[in-house]
Amino acid sequence: MKTVRPLALSLVVPVLALAAGCSSEKRTPPREPPKDYARPLPPGMMALEGPIPVWEWPDFYAGLDPDLGHRRRLLSAVDRSLEYMQAPSSQKYYPYKGITHDRVVASLAAFKDLAAKARDRDSFQKALEERFEVYRSVGWNGEGEVLFTAYCEPIYEGSRTPDARYRFPLYEKPADLVKDPEGKPLGRQLEDGRIVPCPTRREIETGAQEWVKGLELVWLADRFDAYVVHVQGSARIKLPDGKEMRIGYAGKTDRPYASVGEALIQDGKIDRNSLSLRGIREYFRSHPEDLDIYLARNESFVFFMEREGGPYGSLGVPVTQGASLATDKAVYPRASLAFVDTTMPEQGGYEGSRPYKTFVLDQDTGGAIRSAGRADIFLGTGPAAENLAGYVRQEGKLYYLFLKE
Repeated sequence: MKTVRPLALSLVVPVLALAAGCSSEKRTPPREPPKDYARPLPPGMMALEGPIPVWEWPDFYAGLDPDLGHRRRLLSAVDRSLEYMQAPSSQKYYPYKGITHDRVVASLAAFKDLAAKARDRDSFQKALEERFEVYRSVGWNGEGEVLFTAYCEPIYEGSRTPDARYRFPLYEKPADLVKDPEGKPLGRQLEDGRIVPCPTRREIETGAQEWVKGLELVWLADRFDAYVVHVQGSARIKLPDGKEMRIGYAGKTDRPYASVGEALIQDGKIDRNSLSLRGIREYFRSHPEDLDIYLARNESFVFFMEREGGPYGSLGVPVTQGASLATDKAVYPRASLAFVDTTMPEQGGYEGSRPYKTFVLDQDTGGAIRSAGRADIFLGTGPAAENLAGYVRQEGKLYYLFLKE
């Protein structure tokens, strides 16, 4: 409803504006508080609202990329979610807001058939309207705003043995590292049964090496590369003999995750508008003395294992390029079909962005993905995926689709 401004106020405002204009004092407009994408939901609240009416749906057909390779990857990702849902352990996470385990399985199977046959927008939209309900994320602010970032499987050079070039180790998981049944790290369990906090990243790298001594899995040539593997959770390592080693996440300490990029911004080292993985890497190449300062700000420390295939998400199934999403599994329904409606930077990073609408499967989580306002898109393997993922920081909407009862 349109608000009618009182006449008295309409007369006073121009006078105040004129008086302010005559003053020599410059007034700085109030700065908006930063958006708290990590804001937790109230206890017991889930991340989805709905079902929402059809007129609030996004353009779902735009998510079926005409590239048949993309569609094949999407259908493969659906199969991975169905594989996970066959495990008896998956049933304990449902019902989710009244949505049963069987309903999620049926939704995945029905969408797979529908997406494989879809040839035009009208028939696809009609089929969705007849058979599916759509739920929307409440986002960080209750208005549906979600911050999307991206991750990848990087490829770096390394060696199974250290030498003058390969000096920065990635470690296997210590035997005394413990977690709860949901996979949440609890700390170290001592011989007397007590559980104590793990050392911080700084303590592990500079003062508590005895805890991880002998657990070196592979050695990298670049310290920041080793840190990036901690953040991404997996990597392919090119060994000196030409062979390739694949490593994946095995566990982490109970220490909190903190963003190194955010710390550099807060200290005025990097401008927020130009934040990217490449920018952070270039900063540390110019200021290697700051590695000790800023890497230690992230106290969390990750451990790895050598494994075939993958990379694997938190559900224990491989994630798929452009079709797997990482969310907070405490508030989002795992393995379910979702739809991302956001933008994506062009490959160069600073040349603008393009619409990005795509179906994904909720198959992973991450150290920084701990709220309804955050989600992480898996973009694939190698330098191109790493470069693009390093620029992604886009706002958008997140939807989930389930068959009608």
